[in-house]
Formats: sequence, C-alpha cells, structure tokens
Amino acid sequence: MLLKSLVKPKERLVTVREDVTLEQALKVLEDSGYRCVPILDETGQIFRGNIYKMHIYRHKSRGGDMQLPVTSLLKNATKFISVNAAFFNVFFSIKDLPYIAVLDDKNAFYGILTHTRLMDMLSQSWNVNIGSYVITVVSAGERGDLAGMAKIITKYTSIASVISLDAQEGELVHRTMFTLPAEVDEEKLDRIVKALERKEFHVPEIEDLRHES
Repeated sequence: MLLKSLVKPKERLVTVREDVTLEQALKVLEDSGYRCVPILDETGQIFRGNIYKMHIYRHKSRGGDMQLPVTSLLKNATKFISVNAAFFNVFFSIKDLPYIAVLDDKNAFYGILTHTRLMDMLSQSWNVNIGSYVITVVSAGERGDLAGMAKIITKYTSIASVISLDAQEGELVHRTMFTLPAEVDEEKLDRIVKALERKEFHVPEIEDLRHES
C-alpha cells in the first residue's frame, strides 16, 4: 500500500484549471518554476492530465494560438495511481515521469507522488546512509540460495537490507545485494566474503559506503 506520507497533497500543489488558456498556464509555470503541473477540472476534484512548459513553448514558437484551452496540450491523462496502490504498480507507473497523480478512494485528485520522493524512500529502505558495505553475491538461483547466503552472513553480523536482481524465470545467474550494518569492519567483511565463497557463492563486487563521494 502506498503510504500517504509520501504523497504531496493537493493543498500544497500548484495546479491549473481546465478552463484556463495556454497563455495563463504558461504564466503559472513560469512564476512557479515547475516544468509541469497537474490540470484539474473546474471543481478541483478531477485530474485531467498534466501540462508541460516545453510543450507550450513549442506551440508558441510555431505561431500557435495561445488563447486555446490548456487541455489542447494536455498530456498523461491516464497516468495516475490509487492512494492504495501496490508498491510495484507505483514503481512501474511513475517510470520516466517527474511525478504521478494520486487519486483517493472516490477517484478524486488527492495529490502527487514525485519521482524524487520515491527514490528517496528506496534509498532509505536500502539503508545506504547507515551501512558499511554492500556486497553483491552471485548464485545459480537454486532453491534455498537466499536462505543459505543469509545464514552465512548472519553468523558474523546482522543484515541491514537485501535486494535481489535478475530474479526471473530462466535466468542462469542471480545477483543478491546485501547491505551490511555500520559496525562491520574490513576484517569482518573479509571473513564473510571467504565464508560465502567457500560455499560457492561468488562475490564479484563490494561497495564501501563509508568512502563514497
């Protein structure tokens, strides 16, 4: 479920109504400094889409009528999620967008989830700010590999976070990235890596989070 704390609510947003002109919308965009803002209906309840500054500039440079309604250049009309959307739906819906509109249980416009806010949440969940090392462990993707790797690591330390990559059916190699807690030093790291490789889990990459620029 999407946490409401991640969403910037409607009351804190710059929006335009669907009945404003392109000229009026451009002024809103220029004054706010945003590259795009949501378009709402006249009641402020229904999300119509987004208006992008660059699309208005392009239209104007080609001699287009700036008195046309803002909806004439409307984009992303179907790009929205429910406030109760599952995480993976959120992640893949937002993709290359600067933000995605969020609707409440009654399909009224609730606010937006920005790409930056989502990335911040992922960064926090990965514990990169309080970890010591991230080790990438390669396995054959056999049943029980994840449990086996975790069992080896937890003989020496707890695990701050873990993420699995390439975990698709038919993949011959799976990569699992473990973030180790701050108290793990180089000596303990070396013991963990050697223990993993003794069990035929290859460790091709180690990232030192404490020395990242």
